[in-house]
Amino acid sequence: QVQLVESGGGLVQAGGSLRLSCAASGRTFSWSAMGWFRQAPGKEREFVARINWNGIVTSYADAVKGRFTISRDSAKNTAYLQMNNLKPEDTAVYYCATAGIWSTTPRDYNNWGQGTQVTVSS
Repeated sequence: QVQLVESGGGLVQAGGSLRLSCAASGRTFSWSAMGWFRQAPGKEREFVARINWNGIVTSYADAVKGRFTISRDSAKNTAYLQMNNLKPEDTAVYYCATAGIWSTTPRDYNNWGQGTQVTVSS
């Protein structure tokens, strides 16, 4: 089992930046993908970005491509989501999660953090 703890959320003006962190503990070698997802009020949880186990392969949702960057620090067992040029529509609770397969579907991810709130004001 992997335990995940997100941090770094907050309130920022449109055009600003935030960096989210996801600290992993437990069986940190047991996943194929680490993903960031977000869920806005009244909406389904959606894929944001993912990174593979060795940090070489990444992919992004079209809505964040060119603005968000996912990375990981193996020595610290921590993944990051650098978010630049934030927009009000990026407002959501952001979750990190791990999966045993390379997927963008939330149901394929079996370990989730508690989430961190990101609010972007216009």
